[in-house]
Amino acid sequence: MSRIRILPETVANRIAAGEVVERPASVVKELLENALDAGARAIRIEAESGGKRLIRVTDDGCGMSRDDALLAFERHATSKLRTADDLLSITTLGFRGEALPSIAAISRLVLETRTPGEEQGTRIEFAGGKLTSVKPAGVPAGTCVSVEDIFYCVPARRKFLKSETTELGHIASLVTHYALAHPEVHFALKTPSQAILDCPPVEKISSRVYQVLGRQALDELAEITENEAPLRSAITEPAIEPEEQAATIRVTGFTSRPEVQRANRNGIYIFVNRRLVRDRLLLHAIGEAYRNIVPPGVFPVALLFIELPAQEVDVNVHPAKIEVRFRHPQFVHDFTRDALRRALSAARPIPGFPVARGAAAAAAQASAPGSLSAGAMVPLESAPLGPPRAEIPAATALGASSAESFELIEAPAAPLAQRLAFEQAAAMNFPFPRENAVSEAAEPSAGATGSLPTVAEIANLKPLGQVNASFIVAVNGEGLWIIDQHVAHERVLFEQHLRARREGELNGQRLLAPLLVELNPRQLATFEQIGGELRASGFEAEPMGARCLAIQAAPAGIAASDAEKLLFEILDGIARESQAISMDSLQSKIAASTACHAAIKVHTPLDAGKMEWLLGELAKTEYPMSCPHGRPVVLRYSMKEIERAFKRV
Repeated sequence: MSRIRILPETVANRIAAGEVVERPASVVKELLENALDAGARAIRIEAESGGKRLIRVTDDGCGMSRDDALLAFERHATSKLRTADDLLSITTLGFRGEALPSIAAISRLVLETRTPGEEQGTRIEFAGGKLTSVKPAGVPAGTCVSVEDIFYCVPARRKFLKSETTELGHIASLVTHYALAHPEVHFALKTPSQAILDCPPVEKISSRVYQVLGRQALDELAEITENEAPLRSAITEPAIEPEEQAATIRVTGFTSRPEVQRANRNGIYIFVNRRLVRDRLLLHAIGEAYRNIVPPGVFPVALLFIELPAQEVDVNVHPAKIEVRFRHPQFVHDFTRDALRRALSAARPIPGFPVARGAAAAAAQASAPGSLSAGAMVPLESAPLGPPRAEIPAATALGASSAESFELIEAPAAPLAQRLAFEQAAAMNFPFPRENAVSEAAEPSAGATGSLPTVAEIANLKPLGQVNASFIVAVNGEGLWIIDQHVAHERVLFEQHLRARREGELNGQRLLAPLLVELNPRQLATFEQIGGELRASGFEAEPMGARCLAIQAAPAGIAASDAEKLLFEILDGIARESQAISMDSLQSKIAASTACHAAIKVHTPLDAGKMEWLLGELAKTEYPMSCPHGRPVVLRYSMKEIERAFKRV
């Protein structure tokens, strides 16, 4: 008897469905993308019991004829591909023809659709992958797909679903992301009791960010603009076709100011040709853009849109279409990194006092009309305290595996919409606007962005003195400032060192007598790898025996007693890198370590002239808001915050 057998069609369909449908949010994603591909200008999503009982997606797109609607449930039936060559240039969000048959295989599904040119539409019903009914129906133009009892015929999958609140949080997060990517489309997300999201169409991404996330979130973001370049500008390829020579890459969106830091990457959302993706290459590019600006182990918030010709990106590398592969990955990586760096350099914000800013936000929230009404969307940290309490799992970024664990946070029991707002805020790491924010003007009002202090104000600071011979206290017309003298000088020296190194090799200062140091095997291997760059950065060290080095010169400003410690710090830091390090990153690491050891130390008295010089040099730097290791340099207590503290406003 043969041991190899062909699986029954029902089993094969459910296995295939498992690749596409992980949870209710996966169903919403597939149906949303189909609606967008159909040219919808308005999409309404309804969910009951976190999508477990019902998901309904209604759009005003092109709709389908009766025959097309039936064909749509055949596996790999699609209107978006004709030949294998079309796979090389995919311009739609969906293309495999797997969504509808996969969803129908694990639910009770009803499809109602009509094209604008037909007098009557079509209603099709499936149950567990079996066609049960096809009949004409009087329905509006467009398509409505209702999915009931997800995984009812696959109990083993259903028991792995999370709580209703968690599943609804994933749906809300998904819809919010696509609303941000498509500001021209009206998105609405509703439950039987609440309207979770209602976003009328707007013209600009910034308007949609304000509309969905609120003014405070927009204030914390720097816009990425005017970043477009020929795709082949840094690529040498033989026989490039004329149409390819004109291809461009464009990067736009928003990225958070350096003082906005998150403990994970859940606040980073990347769209490639308006497709929401999870891409390690682009995540690494974002991390590189923030290198020497934020501390290790923390992450920014980013909403990134990358547009490039369809033939330059392969989206057919993952069953759920959440991963992509670029034809020229290094160029895309570097261009994205540089686009973010330019945005951060242009913003150059100075953080205010965290306590003062938090109090101001709380005061504004408390004064907002209806800010604590039932269903109001409020930041988690400002929620009313007291029993009863409920555990709410923080939703993870789209595309996270169902096997990933969810961090539990405590929040007070509240109406469903408010609990969902907590969940979504936790997932997106953004505070939500108050309940009536959507009904306000879609355009951010004057002063909505850029309200944080800027670096230009540093240049006219007047130093008053020091606190503990470590922190400079200064004033100007904008308020009271405190500057950490060590990290301020560190930022100045870091940028001077890096600029000089990129213009040529640096001369070190020779030691009176060579300093002998012994390296362990790992340090020795690292020295052999980066010894040339160390020499170009001012170090002179020669091997003396099997594992011994003789340090003859150190970078300028480094005391002989610090030379050994600095060398070990650089070697150990590079050795901990989990992957090959670029020359740009290597130079930055060496410059950061050197600047830290050469900078003014804490508990060092400074006269007025030295303080004025330091503030003047800090104002000239590209990123004065943080030291090369990401610690804040300057804090400002604004006049408005001072007046509020003294109850004058």
